[in-house]
Parts: sequence; C-alpha cells; structure tokens
Amino acid sequence: MSNEDTKYFDLYTTGIGYLNRVREVTPKEGSPFWSVTIAALRGSTDDAQYSYFECRASGKQAQEIVRQLKPAVEGKLKVLVGFTLSDLFAEAYTYKNGDRAGETGVSLKARLLRVGWAKVDGQPFYSEQAA
Repeated sequence: MSNEDTKYFDLYTTGIGYLNRVREVTPKEGSPFWSVTIAALRGSTDDAQYSYFECRASGKQAQEIVRQLKPAVEGKLKVLVGFTLSDLFAEAYTYKNGDRAGETGVSLKARLLRVGWAKVDGQPFYSEQAA
C-alpha cells in the first residue's frame, strides 16, 4: 500500500490557553523537538477551569512561535495563545512522591499544530492574520 492510498482520521482540538514549561527535548535517539504544556481554559468566564495538555510542537509555524515565546514564559510573563492540537490521547502514570504517591494520574498529550495568535502580558505578540 502506497502513501497515496493511506487515509487518516483527523481529530482536532482548538482553544485558548496559557503556555508553560517551554523546552527543547533532545532524545537519545531521534531528532530534538520543542515541547510545551498548555493550560487550556474551559467553562464559564466567571469561573474558568483548566485542562492541561503536554504537547509536542509539530507544525513548523508552531515550533517557531513556541521558540520565540520561550523567553517570555521563562520570565514568568503570562503568555496566552489561541491553539490547534491534534492526535489527543491520554496516558496513565503513577505518582511517585507527595500526598498522592502510589495513586494513578492521567496526562493528556497532543501535537501542537498551530498557534493562531499570542499575547504576552495582554499585549499582542503574534497573529496569523498579520503574518
């Protein structure tokens, strides 16, 4: 079967959230990649809740924007983005330390495909329309 015959089911998630933990990961095998945690906002604007996604920046545009925003995140500035994720999945793990040691937790993982816009401390930083 050739690549032309292969078909895929796409699952996209879009939202607004805060960037955290921007880092370049260098695995023992394979190529380095950018990783980020997104604290996605959900629920009422009066009482917003967060869902956390551990993301690998996959799209070229997303990789570049994440790289540019790294200093702001490290400087503890509030970095808010509009994002598109794909291939969302959950991964179970066991807490090793703290009050929840031994309990099972779940990590949501996805690929960060695109950053539609970004603001740093409320000031426009990037907009896909402007680019």
